Amino acid sequence: MTAKTQLLKVSDTGIRFGGLKAVAGVNLELKKGELVGLIGPNGAGKTTFFNLLTGVYVPTEGTIELDGEKLNGLQPYKITKKGISRTFQNIRLFDELSVLDNVKVAYHSLVNHSMLSSIFRLPSHFSGEREMEEKAIEFLKIFNLDQYMHEKAKNLPYGQKRRLEIARALAAKPKLLLLDEPAAGMNPQETEELMNLIALIRNKFELSILLIEHDMLLVMGVCERIYVLDHGQLIAEGNPEQIRNNPKVIEAYLGEEVS
Repeated sequence: MTAKTQLLKVSDTGIRFGGLKAVAGVNLELKKGELVGLIGPNGAGKTTFFNLLTGVYVPTEGTIELDGEKLNGLQPYKITKKGISRTFQNIRLFDELSVLDNVKVAYHSLVNHSMLSSIFRLPSHFSGEREMEEKAIEFLKIFNLDQYMHEKAKNLPYGQKRRLEIARALAAKPKLLLLDEPAAGMNPQETEELMNLIALIRNKFELSILLIEHDMLLVMGVCERIYVLDHGQLIAEGNPEQIRNNPKVIEAYLGEEVS
């Protein structure tokens, strides 16, 4: 079996807001096909770090590389095109659009037909639209959402909204998928189903996943490696067993929760 090659490399990366260092000196690597967790207490800087990876914030120190290409300073839509897609801690869907249209939105950044073909309703426009719809329906079937495709997104149950957000993120054809607390607000059954879904999409789409999550059963159940962030700095990295037994991690975050 060949060794996995590096996809994401974060080197001495951080950001300062005025005199406050929200994230400082982070070194993190992700190989192609890896499923890695990022955990830490509230306010540790996890979502800020995701915002650095996706171009919402520009690092004030260090570098971020995807497939050897530097991302610092690129606008978010350009980083999406480079291959990073994400979900959000607070679900962000187009509530008034149908479930199907929410997924189709992600394809518009990837279409090949020109603006001219859209304005004049040329055959290439219609063939492109048909292709987008077919692919979007395929994604909905994978996530068991095809039965809701014509429903408005706002009418979905909470757990299905989470699934839809992940489906939309995957429709952008990422190399790296960032999941920001996908189990937030879910009951134990929904969390277990989500854990199985995350493993399924990693294998089916052969992509890398970086996961922020507070549910330790989910993190320990699906992640190969885990990074721990506290007060904007990494304090530990290792496999689930190493993290479970790391004194610094226990003191900062885990306590007796997963002992």
